[in-house]
Amino acid sequence: MTQAIRKTVPEPLAPAPFNIPQPFQTTLPNGLKIVIFEDKRLPLVSYRLAFYSGDVNDPEGADGLTSAMAAMLNEGTLNYSSLALAEKIERLGAGISASSSADFTVLAASALSLYDSEILELMSEIIFRPTFPEDELDLYKRNSIENLKFQRSQPNFLASEQAARILYGEHPYSKVSPTPADIEKLSRSALVDFHRRTLLPNNAVFIAVGDVTRDSLVKEIEEYFGDWRVGDADVVTFYEPPVRDDVTLTIVDRPGSAQSNIVLANIALDRTNPDYFAVTVMNQVLGAGASSRVFMNLREEKGYTYGAYTRIDAKRLAGDFEATAEVRTSVTGDSLKEFFYELNRIRDEKVSEDELADAKNFLTGVFPIRAETQEGLTNLILSQQIHNLPNDYLQTYRQEIDRITADDVRRVANKYIIPDSIAIVIVGDAEEILPQARQFAEKIEIFDTEGKPMDVSEYGRNSSEERAQATGKWSLVLDFQGQQLPVALTLEQADDVISGELETMLGNGKIADGKLNGKKLTATAIAEMEGNTVEFVINGSIDGDSMTGTISAPIIPEPLSFTGMRDEKPKTQSN
Repeated sequence: MTQAIRKTVPEPLAPAPFNIPQPFQTTLPNGLKIVIFEDKRLPLVSYRLAFYSGDVNDPEGADGLTSAMAAMLNEGTLNYSSLALAEKIERLGAGISASSSADFTVLAASALSLYDSEILELMSEIIFRPTFPEDELDLYKRNSIENLKFQRSQPNFLASEQAARILYGEHPYSKVSPTPADIEKLSRSALVDFHRRTLLPNNAVFIAVGDVTRDSLVKEIEEYFGDWRVGDADVVTFYEPPVRDDVTLTIVDRPGSAQSNIVLANIALDRTNPDYFAVTVMNQVLGAGASSRVFMNLREEKGYTYGAYTRIDAKRLAGDFEATAEVRTSVTGDSLKEFFYELNRIRDEKVSEDELADAKNFLTGVFPIRAETQEGLTNLILSQQIHNLPNDYLQTYRQEIDRITADDVRRVANKYIIPDSIAIVIVGDAEEILPQARQFAEKIEIFDTEGKPMDVSEYGRNSSEERAQATGKWSLVLDFQGQQLPVALTLEQADDVISGELETMLGNGKIADGKLNGKKLTATAIAEMEGNTVEFVINGSIDGDSMTGTISAPIIPEPLSFTGMRDEKPKTQSN
C-alpha cells in the first residue's frame, strides 16, 4: 500500500435504501385508532396503547396525578394482585409497563407472537380494571418522595427545574416534577376518578408492530377493546409561555461545588412546526454531537469541559432550544463567552458546505439504523402517530433533511436562537460564579437547592469576619439516620485557598481549590468509587478548634450534618 493511498479518504458508500411501507390504519366504532405494521423477521410483537393526555393534563392542584396513575396501572387489577400480574407476565416471557410524559401516557408491551391473545387480555385488564391498592399507593408515595430527595442533589435536575420555570411561566411545561407535598396529597379516590375520565378510546391509538396477521389482530383488538365506552376528554386551556425581552441570569447555589452546570435556553418551536427539519440540521451543526461547533470549541480547543451540546426539545404544545455544559467553576465566565460566540456565529454566518453535508449525511444515515430493531421501529411509528405527523413522515424523512440549505440553517438560527433574550441558568458555587457571570445579564437571581430565593447582595463580597484558621487534622462526626459516623478531614490553608483530603467509610476524596471566607469553609472532595467519580460537597463553619456544617453527595439523599474538633494544629499557619 502506497503512502498516497493511505492519505486518500475513501469515498462514502451509497446511502442504504430505506424502503419502509406505510402501516395499515383503521378506527373502531368507539374511536380507538389502530395502526398495524406487519414485520415477519422475528416471532415477536411490540404493542403501544398511547393516550393524548400527559402530565400537562394534571388537574389544578394535583401535580403528579398522571404519572402516579400510569405507574400504578400494573400494580394490581380486579383479577390480579401486583405480584400475580408480574408473575403471569414473567411466565409469558413478556414485558408490560406504563409511563407518562409531558404530553402522553403510554402502555407498552412486547412478547412472542404466539401469546398475542394473552397479551391483549392483560393489556385490557390493566386499562379497564386497575384497583390502585392502598398499600401499593403508599409504597409508590414513599419511593417517589425518596427519589425527589435524590433529584435535589443532582445539578442537572436543578438546572432543568429553573430553566423550565423561567421559559414557560404559567404553562404546565414549567413544572418538571411534582413536590413531596404533591405526592403526599395523592389518594386512591383521585386516581380512580382521573383514570375514568382520562383513559378514553377516542383519545388513544393502538399500535402493533411485528409478526402479526392484520385481519386477525384487528378482530382480537375489537374483541378486547371494542366495548370500551366513548367519553369526553377534559378540555384544558394553557397559558402561552411568557415573552422575554432581555437576558437573565439565574444561579442555583451549591457552595463548594467543583464545577458549574450551565444551561442557556429560549423558547423555540413545537414538534409539528414546518421548520423542524431545518432546525434539526442547524442543531446538528451547532451542538448535537461530538464533531459539532460548541463541542469542538469548549472541549477540544479550550478544554473547559468533557462535553458541550445543544438540543431542541420540541413537544406537542411548545418547545425550547438549550445549550448545555458542565465546566470547571473557574472557567464559568469564559465558557459563557464561547457559548455566546457560537450562538451568534451560526446566526451571522452561513455554515460551510462541508459542515452542512456532514450534518445531513449523519442525520440521513442514522435514521434507518433507528428502525432496524423492532422496538426502534415501533417507537418511530409511535412518535409519528402521537404527534399527528404526515402519513409519509417516515418514508420522506431523509428527503426532507436532504433539501435543507445553508440559507435555511441561517434563517432558522435567527428565528429560534435568541441570544439577546436568552435565559442563563447555572448550578454551582454562587460565590465563585457571580463575579464571572454578572457581566452577561442585568437581571440576576439566586436560589438555594430547595428553590428558595436568596439575597443576591449577600454574594460576591468578602466577609468582614476575621479569617479562621483551617489548617490541621479534624475529627468529624456525621449524623446519619440517628447513627454517628466518624469522618477525618485534613486541611491545608494558603490565604483563602483550601486543599487537603476527606476520609470516609464510603471512600476518600482529594480537596483542591476550596475557599475560606471569614469563618465559612466551602470545598469539594473528589473521590473514585467503583470506577465512578463522586463529589462530596463540604460546607462548614470554623470557630476556633471546632467545626460544624454539612456534607452532601449525589449518593446521599439529603445533606448530613456534622460536628467536629481539630486534633492537630500546626505551630505556624498561613493567614
